[in-house]
Amino acid sequence: MSEPLLKKIKDGWQSGVAKNITFIVTKDCQLACKYCYLVGKNGHERMSWETAKRAVDYILSNENEFPEESVIWDFIGGEPLLEIDLIDRICDYIKAEMYRLNHHWFNSYRFSFTTNGINYHNQNVQHFVNKNKNHLSFAITIDGTKKKHDLNRIWASKDGIERGSYDDVVKNIPLWLSQFPNSGTKVTISSEDIPYIKESVLHLYSLGIREVNINVVFENVWKQGDDDLFEEQLLSLADAIIDNELYKDNACSFFNDQIGKPLNLEGDNRNWCGAGRMLAIDASGNFYPCNRFTQFSLRSKSAITVGSIDTGINHNLLRPFLALDRTTQSPQKCIDCEVASGCAWCQGENYDAADTDTIYQRSTAICKMHKARVRANNYYWNKLFRKLELEERLKEYRESHPQTDTKPC
Repeated sequence: MSEPLLKKIKDGWQSGVAKNITFIVTKDCQLACKYCYLVGKNGHERMSWETAKRAVDYILSNENEFPEESVIWDFIGGEPLLEIDLIDRICDYIKAEMYRLNHHWFNSYRFSFTTNGINYHNQNVQHFVNKNKNHLSFAITIDGTKKKHDLNRIWASKDGIERGSYDDVVKNIPLWLSQFPNSGTKVTISSEDIPYIKESVLHLYSLGIREVNINVVFENVWKQGDDDLFEEQLLSLADAIIDNELYKDNACSFFNDQIGKPLNLEGDNRNWCGAGRMLAIDASGNFYPCNRFTQFSLRSKSAITVGSIDTGINHNLLRPFLALDRTTQSPQKCIDCEVASGCAWCQGENYDAADTDTIYQRSTAICKMHKARVRANNYYWNKLFRKLELEERLKEYRESHPQTDTKPC
């Protein structure tokens, strides 16, 4: 059978090769999303220019600490675009210094953003986009239909009245897609919005968003029966995508032909995420193995730092993160699971949910959701491959029997 026309989720730029360096430029945000893991958002912790400059100077002057051939300079919050003027200044300085130092990253870098999209049309944001467009990765978060989006992604309010942000975000989607037509959005699923998965993914396709990266929250929020309802939604979505041939131009990360298999620990015993191989920097100039280990990301545990702009990276503090792999933190049931591949975890959530102050206890809160996804995923690929195989057989038959409309048995 010839290779089918089938769109799949793309790997990120220089995936597995680039160093990811995250600047937490603000802990403020216009929204108070109900599923947000940032439990300590506030309006006063913002990165200063001096702190950002010292962080850049440390990173670029210590090439031996950062040997990766490429770099992703990631800017997050809160909502990063609230600090676009600071970010613009930081990025100008990064570019100038990489050039001045003849740094090996100068010809291989990206500035990366995930934003709520509310300020995307603002003049200062657009000035930054146009100036750096060839080195930008820009994702706007829109959760699906207005109903689903506004269920969780609400404006921060002092009067207790909930107001959704869908209308404020969707108006900027055409501009964003005109500048970054191949970009995808990130959708988060919580218990309350499971019934809207199918219609939301299809709605995002209708907006012109061709790649929908979607996942369930890692926190232990799942109720009895959520997995069954989740599976029903994915089965219905699978039918809609295949029956309408949406798979040709659109992709959804829930459907992946590499998940739901037994583990091959000899071939893949890696940690799921890059905690410890990334570097996050907060407004005080502290270094973290990733932003999920900052205090405003943690419900019950204390933050874990691995250095600062004053002391540099402390490799003794970093070493436990570099030793993480699948077997050192997973319970035996996860190792023996027949559908283990593709079951994700968040290192910060593992730590926050652990019985003790350890990073070596894997949270299994999404176990039943992963298994439901695998069942729907198997249905999707079985149905799709049968459809593609039949189409190929019909095509071959018609080419060999051009004078008849008879179909093969």
